[in-house]
Amino acid sequence: MSGTGVLALRLAGPLQSWGASSRFTRRTTESAPTKSGVVGLLAAAAGIERGDDARLASLAGLRFGVRVDQPGTRIRDFHTAHHGVTGASMPLSERFYLADAVFVAALEGDHALLTSLDDALRAPAYPPYLGRRSCPPTEPVGLGLHEDTRLEGVLARVPWQASAWYRRRHPTPCTLTVLRERAPGEPVTAADVLRDQPVSFDAAHRQHTLRTITTTTVPTPTPTPTPAPVPAGGSPQGTHDPFAALDVLEDDSA
Repeated sequence: MSGTGVLALRLAGPLQSWGASSRFTRRTTESAPTKSGVVGLLAAAAGIERGDDARLASLAGLRFGVRVDQPGTRIRDFHTAHHGVTGASMPLSERFYLADAVFVAALEGDHALLTSLDDALRAPAYPPYLGRRSCPPTEPVGLGLHEDTRLEGVLARVPWQASAWYRRRHPTPCTLTVLRERAPGEPVTAADVLRDQPVSFDAAHRQHTLRTITTTTVPTPTPTPTPAPVPAGGSPQGTHDPFAALDVLEDDSA
């Protein structure tokens, strides 16, 4: 099928880290997924090698947006390392993460390309991760391909994806924040810029350029899906959540 579509993703895990300006020993994270990080996730799933700038360009040309469903908590960790050959100590580094965050990302563009990426997410060539290899997702990432020409519509319709424990402890918000690229022909309004538009992932000449981001809100999509019952010490049938047992223990001790 030709035309335009929108691919939706659920980005959720114990830890995420989306760096856009990390330098030297201080590795920061943005408060939401970066385009570079999400394109890298899709490129890995599709088996695109780091030096294949031509195939990367097709993914980088997709219009990108992300919705904050569960903002998470920013945490800091200290890392030590040693040189693999000499054994010499490397400088101590600070690394920042988002803990317990959930986002819905959407990419708008060529329907055939998005179909191939949707298929790749079901059988990825390389494992997906949320910004860093130490941050695997807790569930399958793909939320499916939507027959919609605008990502705004998809980000307004996909049901609220916050974790079951988060929904139990927090009231449903009236609106959710959306960070997206401006649509063609859309009037220029107040916007931010971020250096996360990927040009090359090649380790020898990794390169990113600036991207303009518009911040809006959408009403929290309803009805909110009712979480499936969780058996004691386990997960809903057909799913795997390695943290479900911890949730049960915490509720029992409350």
